[in-house]
Amino acid sequence: MQKTGSIEVITGSMFSGKTDELIRRLRRARIARQKVQVFKPIIDNRYSVEKVKSHAGNEFEALPLPDSSGILANLDVDTAVVGIDEAQFFDDNIVTVAEALAARGIRVIVAGLDMDFRGEPFGVMPIFLARAERVEKFQAICMVCGEPACRTQRLVNGRPAKYDDPIVIVGAAEMYEARCREHHEVPRS
Repeated sequence: MQKTGSIEVITGSMFSGKTDELIRRLRRARIARQKVQVFKPIIDNRYSVEKVKSHAGNEFEALPLPDSSGILANLDVDTAVVGIDEAQFFDDNIVTVAEALAARGIRVIVAGLDMDFRGEPFGVMPIFLARAERVEKFQAICMVCGEPACRTQRLVNGRPAKYDDPIVIVGAAEMYEARCREHHEVPRS
């Protein structure tokens, strides 16, 4: 019987539980005795270089890579499940890599931010959202009002980052907050 591969996407703002959900699914696959491999962009070194680690402290071993071509180069023959964390930081070829894995019958679980700090689509994530068989969008809690938060607020010296600031700056709670639509601010120069 031919096994069907698939792409699952876990997305949302920072602090919404994306990596916790990724780790939960990976652990369940291991319990089911499936061979699991996890990859992450080398730029994400916030908590651990060779692990994906959630803000809540959960972790799972991962291979950091400079670009998406390393996934196919490092894939074990018997791998059934591939986890990809912080997919928005990978190059555009990551979608082609994920599609190739799914075509081989591999379950691909992708986690990443759907929007950048400006509230605009982030990297390849919109393509993943369109092509995936399954998508779950998580929400955090707005740090201003306590309502559900769908956006990531970047802060510079405690104030909202400007629209023209660099898109990619890796950081955690010291630089970012979850915000609802009403309290998300992106001043133009």
